[in-house]
Amino acid sequence: MGPLPRAGEEAGIKGLRAKRFPQAISPEDFFRPADELRARFARLVGAPRPEDVATVPAVSYAVSTIARNTPIGPGRNVVVLHEQFPGNLYPWRRVAADKGGEVRVVGPPGDGRRGDGWTERILDRIDAGTAAVAMGTVHWTDGTRFDLEAVRERSRDVGAALILDGTQSVGAAPLDVSALAPDALVVAGYKWLLGPYSLSLAWFGERYIDGAPLEETWIGRRGSENFAGLVEYVDEYQPGAARFDVGQRSNFALIPALSASLALVLEWGPARVSAYCADLTRELFPRLRAIGVRVEDDRWRSAHLFGLGLPAGTDAERVKASLDRHRVGVSFRGASVRISPNVYNDGRDVEALATALEEALG
Repeated sequence: MGPLPRAGEEAGIKGLRAKRFPQAISPEDFFRPADELRARFARLVGAPRPEDVATVPAVSYAVSTIARNTPIGPGRNVVVLHEQFPGNLYPWRRVAADKGGEVRVVGPPGDGRRGDGWTERILDRIDAGTAAVAMGTVHWTDGTRFDLEAVRERSRDVGAALILDGTQSVGAAPLDVSALAPDALVVAGYKWLLGPYSLSLAWFGERYIDGAPLEETWIGRRGSENFAGLVEYVDEYQPGAARFDVGQRSNFALIPALSASLALVLEWGPARVSAYCADLTRELFPRLRAIGVRVEDDRWRSAHLFGLGLPAGTDAERVKASLDRHRVGVSFRGASVRISPNVYNDGRDVEALATALEEALG
């Protein structure tokens, strides 16, 4: 998880305290903070219309909504990645099992490469029967980058939807939905948006914006701002992606917390965050390669998230103990040691990481 900034913490506490005196909570408080959050996320990802953004509790919730609105059946397939995060996998497996489609899992090349060549393998598996390509903007286990423009072009050629999970990059690296034009982008709030857990954001393109929601909420209906008229039931939804919002979306603590954190991320700018991380770790990789650690080539490695391949026969427990002694926090994901620098790190942290690995592997 990314840390919750003080601004987000204070906004969340203030919102939570509002429940002490619920008489002061107005109908506007159910709508305005969520709309402000949509606007900030839209700015972050280059979306021209904030109303195309939905508030959801998790990536799996949004992907389940998208899968429900994707035509899958016999002869149709969904292309996903090897060791993809399960929130963007299980919904596709369910809809394929229910409707008779196929889930195609595409792995990296088996020649020791990972980023170089993986995109080509993805492109090869997209065909006329592909209903959707569902993948991360980078790979969650080690930050491997993909040629998203090439995948978008190929999916468009066959009429397939492109659904991106941006949890591992949005906020720490630039992404522009207007330029890339995916059909949906889903981002969990707890990672590089620096928000609280249990709140995520999803942008829906034209392919899905008029789809059926996962649940039928009152707040997603036209005219729901008029509390006195809620029993005058209507079938029409609110315009845009509000129909996809989770029930009880007006969380008076989580919404303000994520919104305040987003304001901070917007002030920093994802491009500046990425450049800072790249500069911070520039001298790290030669040292790691010198002790036998495999590091992805620059073109395919994210600046803010990257995996380190330990030499064959490495004692993982010894590595963990050395990292603990130097107070270095990492994540072990599959065969990779995942490193996640950001603006709260400095050169002393990088030196501690290098020293810990040199002691364990040298």
